[in-house]
Amino acid sequence: MYFAFLFQKPKRLIPQKSENILYAPADGKIVVNENTVESVYLGNEARMVSIFMSPLNVHVNRHPINGTILHSEHHVGKFLPAWDPKASTENERTTVAYSTTHGTIVLRQIAGALAKRIVCYATKGEKVEQGTEMGFIKFGSRVDIYLPLDAEIMVAIGDKVEGNRTVIAKW
Repeated sequence: MYFAFLFQKPKRLIPQKSENILYAPADGKIVVNENTVESVYLGNEARMVSIFMSPLNVHVNRHPINGTILHSEHHVGKFLPAWDPKASTENERTTVAYSTTHGTIVLRQIAGALAKRIVCYATKGEKVEQGTEMGFIKFGSRVDIYLPLDAEIMVAIGDKVEGNRTVIAKW
């Protein structure tokens, strides 16, 4: 019964499709909202917003914005707790970079201490539509989003967010 709950895929339509809105790609809680350097793909400073997904959250991940996939890579790694800051660079993870009307956006799916499996459907060159399924992470985990510095962040640390419903950033 628990596993059926964990792997549910609720149908969630985006309230307003827009090139100027980035929606939450996952359900969970905002645990990071800061400027940092994204070194895997961008190689420069970006605004990082992280969503921690507890084992009780829906674990489907969705494309947060329209775009073309520039990069999609799986990284083998450790299984530190997803809330640990080192998880972004040391844990099992995927990195997906999107070409959008507002520049390059990077989304990283990160496995946690319990999550041993990440599924990512994004492939390089693919055009994706905001709100469509991009993959999932089994059990508790985290999603990091790296945004251009001109994005207006609409969430704060501690906020609970829902995939395809909560606005993370606007331009």
